[in-house]
Amino acid sequence: MAQPNSENRTHFPWEIGVFDAHCHPTDTLSSIAEIPRMKATTLTVMATRGEDQDLVHQTVASLTGGQTLVLPSGQSVGRVLPCFGWHPWFSHQILDDMEKTETEVTGVTSDMKKAHYGKVLTPPPDDSFILTLPDPKPLSQLISETRQRLLTHSAALVGEVGLDRAFRLPQPWTQQEENRDSQMTPGSREGRTLSPHRVQLEHQKVVLEAQLRLAGELRRSVSVHSVQAHGVVLDLFKKLWSGHERKKPSRRERARRYSAAHAHAESDAEEEHEKLTRVVPDPPLPFPPKICMHSYSGPVEPLKQFLNPSNPSDVYFSFSTVINFNGRSPQKVVDVIKALPDDRILIESDLHTAGKQMDDLLEEVARQICEIRRWDLVQGVQQLAENWKRFVC
Repeated sequence: MAQPNSENRTHFPWEIGVFDAHCHPTDTLSSIAEIPRMKATTLTVMATRGEDQDLVHQTVASLTGGQTLVLPSGQSVGRVLPCFGWHPWFSHQILDDMEKTETEVTGVTSDMKKAHYGKVLTPPPDDSFILTLPDPKPLSQLISETRQRLLTHSAALVGEVGLDRAFRLPQPWTQQEENRDSQMTPGSREGRTLSPHRVQLEHQKVVLEAQLRLAGELRRSVSVHSVQAHGVVLDLFKKLWSGHERKKPSRRERARRYSAAHAHAESDAEEEHEKLTRVVPDPPLPFPPKICMHSYSGPVEPLKQFLNPSNPSDVYFSFSTVINFNGRSPQKVVDVIKALPDDRILIESDLHTAGKQMDDLLEEVARQICEIRRWDLVQGVQQLAENWKRFVC
């Protein structure tokens, strides 16, 4: 989409608050020092694999003492809102042991490693390829570690998690490994050629479902990756939502609620204060309360199912210039953005480096969405800020 010359652009209202709903600056640790100098208010920083879980935690710790934002929930966040999760690109590294106990007793043996990778990868890899892969982590251990990280960070989200039909594992490092970018956190592709091996979708679903259930248990929002898998993702949500659907109240129920509210308003002030201040923990649920479909690339048609009023999770959709507006079908994302409710749109950079480039991408996508929605720029940035605050609470 063509943009006007920068000299003719209106002032961008950073002062309102601009929030990156999905990014990966811990992939380039040298850029973390740029975050306090950025114009963006808060970065929602995703973990994806074994190498970056603690890095997200350390990034939050290194930036304490700066500006804070009080969310509608009453929680305070700084320049970084941490997210902990296991990305589908690395889901083959997770061993499903949720109904087994042998890993607790013996650990992951060489034979178990071969059997695991032979089962979850297609086509099955040969032994030489398997030798280059890490010993798989038990799923029970992943969930236990993620639960502890989420409890340590009371405002943290679950992410990045999801499903991906298109991804193929990279080839093992060769002697060229010595030329890898030392600025990049290990574990990513880093330009390696791709192998023919994909992660079986059923295995990806097992890893995703366990993380979604953890998010429900702790009442945390989730950032979901979905590539060529929107229908499967939606089916999994429906499975977890089953039996918890929101029901439209009948006329009699609405009248009862009105009467109860009226009586409540006239109750004794002291008793009312005691009720309002009593802390009652939220019960665990099998699904997250809020879900973001990150860099949503699907068509318009599934939106009605994602946004069905009976769904007990509120579903949001985030968009990035890099993924959504530079793809093969930019008109598709325009149609999706036009079709969404005002209060379910988020912006993101999905960038692996913090700093000016991340700010520029956030401004670019905010302007693009405001143009598509025909929002005044100030109105639009305010709407996007309010949407992010509701999503993360």
